[in-house]
Amino acid sequence: MTKLTINIIKLKENAIIPSYQTEQAAGMDLHACIDEPIIIQPLKRLMIPTGFAIELPVGYEAQIRARSGMSIKYGITMVNGIGTIDADYRGEIGVLVINLSDVPFTVEPDMRIAQMVIARYECVDFQEVDSMSQTERGTGGFGSTGANS
Repeated sequence: MTKLTINIIKLKENAIIPSYQTEQAAGMDLHACIDEPIIIQPLKRLMIPTGFAIELPVGYEAQIRARSGMSIKYGITMVNGIGTIDADYRGEIGVLVINLSDVPFTVEPDMRIAQMVIARYECVDFQEVDSMSQTERGTGGFGSTGANS
């Protein structure tokens, strides 16, 4: 597999560079770059800093995603589902989290709080038309194909 090189700047000395935990992982772990623990109360949201900024090549985005273990075990997930870092953004990467549990959760310094996936994307031009090709599904949506195969 070829590797993409991305420029990264540590904005804080104690920032941890994102890294893969296994050889075939798609997401790199992001760590909380904080000096002391932060408590997230139930149903509260906040941004956790990572202490770094990246320079993505044109045609790429960074997707910031929840860590599945934190979501199922503690109810900590992303406020916006998946965060998108655009290629022209040069500021610090922040992780927008929410505590969906009924108990406070403590984010510790250097804790792995999210994952980042680098993805290619296409820019599109929309072409307005009067009709579209027909498919078997057509306009059916939201359960139209049924729950069973």
